[in-house]
Amino acid sequence: MAMLDVVSSASIACGIHAGTPSVMEMTVNAAVERGVSIGAHPSYPDREGFGRRETGMPVEQIMESVHDQIVSLERTCAMNGAHLAYVKPHGALYNRASRDAELAAKLAGVVFRINPKLAMLALSGSALEQESRAAGLHVACEAFIDRAYMSDGTLMPRDRSGSVINDASIAGGRAVEMAKYGKIRSFEGKPVSVTADSLCVHGDSRNAIQIVTTARRRLEEAGFTIAPFAV
Repeated sequence: MAMLDVVSSASIACGIHAGTPSVMEMTVNAAVERGVSIGAHPSYPDREGFGRRETGMPVEQIMESVHDQIVSLERTCAMNGAHLAYVKPHGALYNRASRDAELAAKLAGVVFRINPKLAMLALSGSALEQESRAAGLHVACEAFIDRAYMSDGTLMPRDRSGSVINDASIAGGRAVEMAKYGKIRSFEGKPVSVTADSLCVHGDSRNAIQIVTTARRRLEEAGFTIAPFAV
């Protein structure tokens, strides 16, 4: 739970790629105690692969699973006096929705039908951003300080060397660059424009707490105030 001491928003696994009902409840309560905004983090139903691989699952089955995952966390929030504020797809589902407009539109539709007041957290410039806006959802764009970018604005695949950034000092510098200038350099060295309403650090990354702590300090030193993007 130490991560919740230094973040302003937390995307919580909904018991499919990770977590259990008891872990969800514990995490929701810990977030409420700290004033951290809560988001649902639905995934492909692939616990063995941690939701980070394509499964070949039919789209309608994916949507049914996503619906059930979001509703499950929403109910957990309601039973514990908390409020679900946003949705962010996880892993391979997130990456696919960032480039697949049809899938992104269906995801946005599921979220809107559950609660049109939920925000969608999406990769800046992605199909998920565009389709979520078209569906009438509030959209917050995110950028990743612990992941390398390709020159087209997508994230470098995790199976490539250098795709994950574990150096807290480097990640902290990237956070300020993104927030201050709206850009970052790709792995190939080209400038990539990003809109950063939220800056993501993966909780399972090595040195995750150190990365977030360093980034937060660097941002505050640069004059930024850290606050939830959705409440």
